[in-house]
Amino acid sequence: MKKRLVFATKNAHKLEEIRAILGDTVEILSLNDINCHEDIPETADTLEGNAVQKAEFIYKRYGIDCFADDTGLEVEALGGAPGVYSARYAGGEGHDSEANMKKLLAELDGQKDRMAQFRTVICLIEAGVKHLFEGVVKGEIIEEKRGKTGFGYDPIFVPEGYDETFAEMGGEEKNRISHRARAVQALCAYLNQ
Repeated sequence: MKKRLVFATKNAHKLEEIRAILGDTVEILSLNDINCHEDIPETADTLEGNAVQKAEFIYKRYGIDCFADDTGLEVEALGGAPGVYSARYAGGEGHDSEANMKKLLAELDGQKDRMAQFRTVICLIEAGVKHLFEGVVKGEIIEEKRGKTGFGYDPIFVPEGYDETFAEMGGEEKNRISHRARAVQALCAYLNQ
């Protein structure tokens, strides 16, 4: 029987991306599938802490094997910021990607060092045991947005070894090389042992 895991996210883009990366190896349930409509806390000050906090929330309430992730954009010239605060970097309610990108570009204005990395941490809880997986993709922040696909900071991030931003790549190519893909591949390798 195929393994079933809940992915503790309300982000439809992430859910779609994870299902595409995992393919048929694991059945991924959404929070809607288990009737979880609560706000899952995300109050830790590290990516690892948030991933653990979200996975524990689902496991303790629903008793179902699950995983959660947290992702941050870490910019060298900004000492690793926005990092764990990437989704709410510009402040305010919700995840305003446009405002976040605008703030980041303003802070990097005139900076020569534009090196950055996307980092994803996944916490899997299986039969009560926690496992952490990480994926990193290095690259740089460009000066102007390019591309129409993707989400978050994708239009201003060019991965190392490429000329296109994540937002200019097709979903298939991004899913092959992204930070989330690398973390999910580590998760898959573990699940398929």
